[in-house]
Amino acid sequence: MLLLPATITLRESRDTLRLLAQALRSDKDEGVVIDASPLAQFDTSALAVLLECQRLAQAWGKSFSVRQAPPML
Repeated sequence: MLLLPATITLRESRDTLRLLAQALRSDKDEGVVIDASPLAQFDTSALAVLLECQRLAQAWGKSFSVRQAPPML
């Protein structure tokens, strides 16, 4: 399970995506689960990061899900 940081705004989105993509690539599991419970401050960049992670997971033949997402996400 991958854990999102507390903040994902435009400022953090590029680094967050890079780190998540590296983790997705190196993870040998068939499914990717992202825990969004720490996410407290975010803008639409957080959604863009998650959508790109979903695209990457699908491209690598993995399932993708997000758990405990904040209601506003």
